[in-house]
Amino acid sequence: MSTPEKIPMTADGYNHLRSEVEQLKSVERPAIIRAISEAREHGDLSENAEYHAARERQSFVEGRVAELEEKIRLAEVIDISELSGKTVKFGATIVLADEDTNEESTYQILGADEADINKGRLSITSPLSRALIGKTVGDSVEVTTPGGSKSYEIISVKFL
Repeated sequence: MSTPEKIPMTADGYNHLRSEVEQLKSVERPAIIRAISEAREHGDLSENAEYHAARERQSFVEGRVAELEEKIRLAEVIDISELSGKTVKFGATIVLADEDTNEESTYQILGADEADINKGRLSITSPLSRALIGKTVGDSVEVTTPGGSKSYEIISVKFL
């Protein structure tokens, strides 16, 4: 049996997961228990939509708690402030130039749960991140996107 892979994330990402678990356990669970209790008071459960909705919500919340607790258990918290170098790796902030348009984009490579493309935060598991890992300034990478193949040149690599 293989050992589960560690999940890289920043301290902020780790704290966000812990906060979500706490919210689900301390706020959502009690609210669901109250909703189920109130729905039971209405009688026949077989035709009680409120009861079934509360049970579905309970199932979702318990699944989410289990998922988050597993991610927390496997978390490898990486302090980006201690990283440096010229090679692209987790935590790096990269400036890329589209080789077709010369348009520049800035991205930071973070954990999957921290990704937000609108904020320039790429998941370590994204195709672009996987293409960039191990590369240095001046290297070109080709990435297959839903819109076709794109080529980028790495302009800079920083650790902020």
